[in-house]
Amino acid sequence: MEKCRNIQAMKLLILTFLLTIATACSDSFLDVPPQGKVKAEDFFLTEADATEAVNSIYGNLRGWTNVAFAPMALESLGSDDAEKGSDPSDASFLNAFDNFTVTATEGQIYDFWSGRYLDINLCNQLIDNIQNIPMNEGLKARYVAEAKFARAYAYFRLVRAFGDIPLRLTVPKGASEFNIPRTPKAEVYAAIERDLTEAASVLPVSYTGSDIGKFTRGAALSLNAKVAMYQNKWTEVRDLTNQVIALGYTLFPNYYQLFRVANENSSESIFEIQATLVPGNGAVSNSQYSQIQGVRGTDAGWGFNVPTQDLADFYEAGDPRRDATIIFSGEITPDGDAIPSNTPNPRYNQKSYVPFSQLDLQLTPGCQQNVRVIRFADVLLMNAEANNELGNASAALASLELVRARARNGNNAILPQVTTTDQAQLRQAIWRERRAELAMEFDRYFDVIRQGRGLQVFGPKGWKANKNEVWPIPQREIDLSSGVLVQNPGY
Repeated sequence: MEKCRNIQAMKLLILTFLLTIATACSDSFLDVPPQGKVKAEDFFLTEADATEAVNSIYGNLRGWTNVAFAPMALESLGSDDAEKGSDPSDASFLNAFDNFTVTATEGQIYDFWSGRYLDINLCNQLIDNIQNIPMNEGLKARYVAEAKFARAYAYFRLVRAFGDIPLRLTVPKGASEFNIPRTPKAEVYAAIERDLTEAASVLPVSYTGSDIGKFTRGAALSLNAKVAMYQNKWTEVRDLTNQVIALGYTLFPNYYQLFRVANENSSESIFEIQATLVPGNGAVSNSQYSQIQGVRGTDAGWGFNVPTQDLADFYEAGDPRRDATIIFSGEITPDGDAIPSNTPNPRYNQKSYVPFSQLDLQLTPGCQQNVRVIRFADVLLMNAEANNELGNASAALASLELVRARARNGNNAILPQVTTTDQAQLRQAIWRERRAELAMEFDRYFDVIRQGRGLQVFGPKGWKANKNEVWPIPQREIDLSSGVLVQNPGY
């Protein structure tokens, strides 16, 4: 994707009024006309308008509520891989996510909720308004498919975080359509699956030139496989991942280099949130994903979301993924950066690391770091788990070995090949591999919960069954709904 597009200004022009009220609002608010904003009927007129609208979807994905504090809080800090980090007094409210004392009034809960509905509303605007635009029909279909993928991704993050949620597939057209109740999660999952199936039928396998990094068929199939995995639909997981495998993705040979800026959108990349550094342009160079996790006490960042000692101790002896995932205080990184030995935290996330020589201190440090959301390694491990659950141990072992072989080869690592065909033992081996391979990528927390092991793994941190499977619905949304939205049990 062309990273230099200045999409932020246009994003703000597109129906700011509707973006603000993506969930519930009052009639009195509806009576206030938006000032200086472009109405939908005055905007979606040309192919250029449609292009700006789809660009706004991509640009919003790297915004604060998509890649910074809110996702860190809800998708990472509850796990045994990560803890708050930084100085003890800095953003101490984040500890509530680590020890499961968070309440419905916590700001990150609201940011995560409202941020995802902003994503969804941008998608709904495009889908609702593009059909009457005179433009290339093939491009029109692709734009709709891109919006459906992004909408599915937002709903997937919402449904696994909150359970039942309001399902909104069109832009509200009247006051009565703003305040809607929660939809059962099974129906939300079904809507996600429809969006992804339709997107996969249209999206190309790959792009060239300035379009590299846009949503692909492989991304839609892979996310659909993960959605199926969260519902234990193992036949669908196997079939969908087999389709992705057939598309020709390969594992990038060097695990450490896989996460460096120079190797973004590599042969292993299936879905990355695109970020960019444009000298002198802070509106575009705005991703704070790397900054919030960068080594505290250096110019790299704030030092949040740090790896735990439990994660550091988890890896098998000699597994190179340990050092590629964790920056240790006092070390010299493979890129030659000397990490101070007196940093506030002993460990930092190396997967979000941008070498110090690449930082532009006039802009957001590390703003060029893409966020790896789905990698081919994840697809192989989903395929392994599905085959094991379906009783095909040999196919499961083959996919599992591909991931372990990458960690082993060229690194002199002594990682024995998994050979067990016992279903329970192989299941545990696949789950262990998911942790080693995907650590610090905002996957572990909900992965453990969907495996049914929340109490076993997170119980010592305060996690409670029949409550902490989901986070609380933001109290602000419940209040605005006048009770139409109901709170999750236990909050």
